[in-house]
Amino acid sequence: MEKTVIQKLTSIKTLGELKRSGYRTRTIKDELRENLITHLKGKKPMFRGVLGFDTTVIPDIQRALLSRHNMILLGLRGQAKTRIARQMTHLLDEYIPVVEGSELNDDPFHPISKYARDLLAEKGDETPIAWLHREERYAEKLATPDVSVADLIGDVDPIRAANLKLSYADERVIHYGLIPRSNRCIFVINELPDLQPRIQVSLFNILQEGDIQIRGFKLRLPLDIQFVFTANPEDYTNRGSIVTPLKDRIESQILTHYPKDIETSKKITVQEVRSHEAQKSAVKYNDLILNLNEQIAVEARKSEYVDKKSGVSARLTISSFENLLSAAERRTLLNNEAETFVRMSDFWGVVPAITGKIELVYEGEQEGPMIVAQNLISKAIRTLFVQHFPDPGKLKKQKQENPYRKIGDWFGSGNSIDLMMDIPAKQYAAELKKVVGLEEVVNKFYPDTKGDEKLFLMEFVLHGLAEHSLLSKYMLEAGIQFKDVLGAMFTGKTTDFDKEDDFNDEEFNN
Repeated sequence: MEKTVIQKLTSIKTLGELKRSGYRTRTIKDELRENLITHLKGKKPMFRGVLGFDTTVIPDIQRALLSRHNMILLGLRGQAKTRIARQMTHLLDEYIPVVEGSELNDDPFHPISKYARDLLAEKGDETPIAWLHREERYAEKLATPDVSVADLIGDVDPIRAANLKLSYADERVIHYGLIPRSNRCIFVINELPDLQPRIQVSLFNILQEGDIQIRGFKLRLPLDIQFVFTANPEDYTNRGSIVTPLKDRIESQILTHYPKDIETSKKITVQEVRSHEAQKSAVKYNDLILNLNEQIAVEARKSEYVDKKSGVSARLTISSFENLLSAAERRTLLNNEAETFVRMSDFWGVVPAITGKIELVYEGEQEGPMIVAQNLISKAIRTLFVQHFPDPGKLKKQKQENPYRKIGDWFGSGNSIDLMMDIPAKQYAAELKKVVGLEEVVNKFYPDTKGDEKLFLMEFVLHGLAEHSLLSKYMLEAGIQFKDVLGAMFTGKTTDFDKEDDFNDEEFNN
């Protein structure tokens, strides 16, 4: 509605004025449908900040709303199910009239509560009207095993009966639950399978006929509600199930999913990361760093150690990127530096963000959460290294010149470097530049890269070669040591991140 129309409407204070204005109410499902039609014709975006669903989930939701369906959003954790439900309020009218003082948001033209019916019978056109904003027309309940019928539907209130001196047979002694109080609203139940079956049964008539049953009362309240349920497929086997008759009454089941490409996933991460302004100005990063962060989640979703039924939430990449920036910021604070560029060694600071976001299968528990997280980082490096630099494993097969030969010779001569995680920028640069041939490789494939970004790529090459078993990477107490693989074998130093690939010294040096 236009602003002037809204102001004119909300100035109406009685039912008589409302009738004279020509205002006509409509059900919430009709309201959502008609406003969606306006959105579609005007090609307006429906959900802000929900990315990657334009051709899959969102069209399904639109079809459900056009069909005036209740719906269930079914998907693994971290797939924006609750965000979608909350943003449906944007399709509601900005204000709707209600009978003033009604706890069930009674429509003045179609009252359902005894309070509103009695008030209308007493005052007629002088019945006072209030206006309910769309942001107040959303209710949400997380399903937990302790949720009761009284919470959702209602119960008899003995204190009210005593105070008003009413018989328990009087409808006014009822204390209504969340669902009746959400009349003319969007009502969301998250994690539906967690509701006990007997509680799910109490929803049958509400979804189908609009009846509610409270103790011995025979009530028929034609509730006007848009129901949205959410569930995780894992819940069907691990914690409960949706009883079949209830599932049958939910007209549309919509499947959500994780981002189908890294570009979409990156946009989500950048959009959701909560970093302080001081951190944004102090810590710089490039696209490769973002890709590495996203690839960790990709590797987790493929990992044999991670429970695929549980899923890997998009919150993993968001939390890990926040930790990554904080690891770099911490270093600037320790070294009294104004700014810094993210380093590869900063990625070991994201381990706590990973371990809290993945569910491990038995084999993963045997390995340990920290080792699994570190291996996921290593696999991400291995995957992206060959997308930015020549694959060491293919050089000999394709009879190409080995650009890493000088690096291998330098380490093969008994040299090693220790990259401590919190060393100052000058010391970090000096350590990397000691490696003969390292800067040459970066200059060859990225000639326009300079400064801190070049140093990052130099360190990335060392990690990439280590992940392809051409160097040994050994975790120190507060850093990483790189040395020749054979030297590490003779000294007995190995790393948790070493891959099972066979090392072929001849192939490396050819």
